[in-house]
Amino acid sequence: MNNDQFVHIIDDDPDVLASLVALLESGGYRCVAYASGAAFLAAGSKTFYTGCALVDVRMPGMDGLSIIGELARLGLNIPMILMTGFGDVPLAVKAMKAGAVDFIEKPCPFSALQEVIDRALSISPRNGAGLLGSGVANERIGRLTQREREVFDRLVLGESNKAIARLFDISVRTIENHRARVMEKLGARNLPELVRLSLAATEAPSGPGSIRRDAGS
Repeated sequence: MNNDQFVHIIDDDPDVLASLVALLESGGYRCVAYASGAAFLAAGSKTFYTGCALVDVRMPGMDGLSIIGELARLGLNIPMILMTGFGDVPLAVKAMKAGAVDFIEKPCPFSALQEVIDRALSISPRNGAGLLGSGVANERIGRLTQREREVFDRLVLGESNKAIARLFDISVRTIENHRARVMEKLGARNLPELVRLSLAATEAPSGPGSIRRDAGS
């Protein structure tokens, strides 16, 4: 990473915060720690423009979504990565739609954390570098069958395999198979990449109201 880039880490748990700082600094990252979203925003550092932020999605007072909203209001475009716990995926998806560039579920291996941070640091807020073009996104999504597109639309809402299976009245295993094919066709490795594809696409999602239950499973 460039020497002028910082990883701003925001978490209200002091043990988690210290652990993340130690882990990332051992990997060569320059870190700044904040115990709250308010502390992060109050710092008003110029390094906001040359780094990224790793923020816990659930915190007392100002949570991850609130921080994203306040940064947007202030016109600050620092790439934001949300750290989520079990059951927080729908909230993380909402955060990506609000402007976060990625999310990662806790706990996670260092290699996965490093990957999302490096991707965030490579994104230029001024020109959108690193973001997928709408033409590519639409072309990939157009490869999906009707059922795969329906599953894709539910996945990018943050719904679980089990919830989607109940919605379509088919087995979880069948949904898992559809999900695997969706990932393969779209060239996505995980849910955040699916969400980025959805956000990049210009084609309107079919949405809950247009799902057909008589489609082949």
